[in-house]
Amino acid sequence: MALVAAHRKPKQRPLAGNTARTAATLALAGAATATAFEGSGHAEPRLTPAQLKAKVDKLYQEAEAATERYNGAKEKSGEAQRSLTALRDEAARKTDRLNASRNALGSLATSQYRAGGIDPAVQLALSSDPDQYLERAAIVDRAGSRQAVEIASVEKQLGELKRLRATADGRLADLRTHQADLAKHKAIVQKKLGTAEQLLTRLTAQQRAAYEADARRGGSATAADAGRSDRGTPRGAVRAPNARAAQAVSFAYGALGKPYVWGATGPSAFDCSGLTQAAWRAAGVSLPRTTYTQINAGQRISRSQLAPGDLVFFYSGISHVGLYIGGGQMIHAPRPGAPVRVAPIDQMPFAGATRPL
Repeated sequence: MALVAAHRKPKQRPLAGNTARTAATLALAGAATATAFEGSGHAEPRLTPAQLKAKVDKLYQEAEAATERYNGAKEKSGEAQRSLTALRDEAARKTDRLNASRNALGSLATSQYRAGGIDPAVQLALSSDPDQYLERAAIVDRAGSRQAVEIASVEKQLGELKRLRATADGRLADLRTHQADLAKHKAIVQKKLGTAEQLLTRLTAQQRAAYEADARRGGSATAADAGRSDRGTPRGAVRAPNARAAQAVSFAYGALGKPYVWGATGPSAFDCSGLTQAAWRAAGVSLPRTTYTQINAGQRISRSQLAPGDLVFFYSGISHVGLYIGGGQMIHAPRPGAPVRVAPIDQMPFAGATRPL
């Protein structure tokens, strides 16, 4: 019994009085310190409205760059799909012709089998009529030539079909690559736009209104303001250099107030390169889909040479484009939540200009 008692856990007595209060204070202080250290590693710093605006603007710019990459992947995916469809159609036609050639060759073999499969020279030797002999010799010779031609044709068609299917397999691989790029860029766009919207919810209604007003600063926002293209300059006062440029400018004015939707090319919504493409398409000129390809679709010009209808590009990655309308102004599709509007070209870092041909 004595040994058992010696190994028992000592009974703990409750703390009382000042001792208990001191222990409780130390425990709370320790918990608060631990919470503070945990929070310091995970808590997001509180941003000022100006910092929020800068962060949102950067996210929108990055989303637009991803949108242009999405547009490029979508265009390549469409081209690969059309090419693959054409190759498959051609392969189907060639397969039909190959089957017809095989049937013809089969018919020839069947007719020979029905003739008894006797060697032609023996059949000719059995003929007692010289005229019949000569006639049969010509027929057999032609039949042999025909059979050789049919065999050669089948072999050639088999080779063509094999090459065609190999090309189609390559196009299918291209298509899958472009589709993967499409999904990747789409996810990037959606993530950045979602993050931007989350940041904007931190602003008060007044701050949000101020942010939107700042985004509109320097240009009219809706079709109701379409009558003026610059500081006191009526629409049409600055003339386009030719009829096509005038038509493109007219289309852009008609798009004022329509919403920005990434990946859209009209007629009810646009992204930046979708608007410029649609404007020049209305003028009978085919532009490529993306900002970074549109900048090379025409004559490169300096800022001092700008005329209405020219395409103006922004940022080092050529991620934004607008349609110049004269007087230092452009019509462009800015970003989600900001409809097609007139704005000064010095609102963003200028990267270059192109005059479509």
